[in-house]
Amino acid sequence: MNNSGKHILVVDDDARLRSLLQRFLRENGFYVSAAKDADSARHFLKQYEFDLLIVDVMMPNETGFEFLVTLRLDSTVPVIMLTAMGEIEDRITGLEHGADDYLAKPFEPKELVLRIKNIFKRVPVKEGVADGKLKLGLCLYDLVTKELSDKQGGIIHITPVEQSLLSVLGKKAGQVFTREKLAEILGAGQSPRSIDVQITRLRKKIEQDSKNPRYLQTVRGKGYMLLPE
Repeated sequence: MNNSGKHILVVDDDARLRSLLQRFLRENGFYVSAAKDADSARHFLKQYEFDLLIVDVMMPNETGFEFLVTLRLDSTVPVIMLTAMGEIEDRITGLEHGADDYLAKPFEPKELVLRIKNIFKRVPVKEGVADGKLKLGLCLYDLVTKELSDKQGGIIHITPVEQSLLSVLGKKAGQVFTREKLAEILGAGQSPRSIDVQITRLRKKIEQDSKNPRYLQTVRGKGYMLLPE
């Protein structure tokens, strides 16, 4: 299933639920990060851009409602609230605080995915990636089909991991991702070292001089970023 590299942040103090949601959402084609509380979520939000947040209401120190209030001061990222409370008053409170949707625990994971997809249908496409294509010198990468092609339109073979790397970095062009973060987002047994190997292989396919990359750049001491034309 292709969800165009959408990046979701799960914010919940329940480690078991975080793990289950990460696995299920990844199986459905999303990139997923997870935070145990509001402070951890803010740390992620300072470093990365997300397409949607899934936020639990009942968390220690700061509730999901309180977190949402501060989030809405400078962000319009879609938010789905999760809670064990199912009363109408609580749903209304979440919507009043700026939530886009509300789901009471326990819930069917498939319903959560459907709600996420419905939200994405309503969210406008961001400028700069409206056509879903990234120009990388003599190559073109399509974020929708996940195909890399040459100047003549011929398909250049890339592996599923290389597709995922280009999708993550391409959707957030100019944003730096640490090796650790890329390994976490991609999952499937990836490690910081394996990310380095994949980046090296990918450069040989998209760069005219892989030892002096123009598009897939290393930011010393920080990580990698993609700079399409």
